Amino acid sequence: MRAPTADIAAPPFPGNLRWFNVASLRMDKQRGRPVLVEFWDFCRVNSLRTLPYLRLWHERYAADGLRVIGVHTGAFAVSRDVDAIGAAVERLEIPYPVVADSELQIWDLYGNKGWPARYLWDQRGALYSLHYGEGAYEETEREIQGLLGVERDPVPPQRPEDTPGLLLPAQTEDQPGAYSGPYEAGGVWAVLAGSGTVTASGRREIAEGDLDEADEVRRRVAVDGPGCYPLVEHSRHTVGTLEIEVGPGVECLATCFVPGVPAE
Repeated sequence: MRAPTADIAAPPFPGNLRWFNVASLRMDKQRGRPVLVEFWDFCRVNSLRTLPYLRLWHERYAADGLRVIGVHTGAFAVSRDVDAIGAAVERLEIPYPVVADSELQIWDLYGNKGWPARYLWDQRGALYSLHYGEGAYEETEREIQGLLGVERDPVPPQRPEDTPGLLLPAQTEDQPGAYSGPYEAGGVWAVLAGSGTVTASGRREIAEGDLDEADEVRRRVAVDGPGCYPLVEHSRHTVGTLEIEVGPGVECLATCFVPGVPAE
């Protein structure tokens, strides 16, 4: 979404925060180049699903002048630990600068309202566009190209459900803790901490109240630290029943559902 006015200035980065992949950055020193700031959390699946696009935009446009900056603001206590943030940046192979905003200092300066959140600043340090949530990838890339004065084919959809214009069925809302029960989604993830194993199964509903035992998706997940882990993956939007068993040494903080393309 384009900025409502052309005079919203980029807030400064507080000087007491820890950075990864760079010593530190000052926003006022970025004048003369467009800057894409993304608020994210390694324990939120929708943040993880935007990362492929951020990586590709960094790779495609850094040489043209684009600066991509990840602002990591954890939604959970385990994802506000600075060392855990650094480990996640390395594990997820994030190549661009990331700042740990564990005390929500940048979040409050921006008046940010959710994850992921994308702010594109122009060469003057003025807000050019913003977007909350997943999606609008081609729109954002075209805006980046416009600011840089380049024209290329945009990054293709990284998942079938990212196809522009595709109408997706609504998935089940995220649930606190280890949720078992009926669900609708293209996949199920969980925010896990600790060390151990989690077993999850999802069975497709073939008629109201009837489950297809032959179509059961079952996975045993090894947990070796805080993060958002995939539990059940379907090729399309699925109506079914979920069962999660959390083993000793593991804490399940939330169960998350992602969209899937409509069933044929």
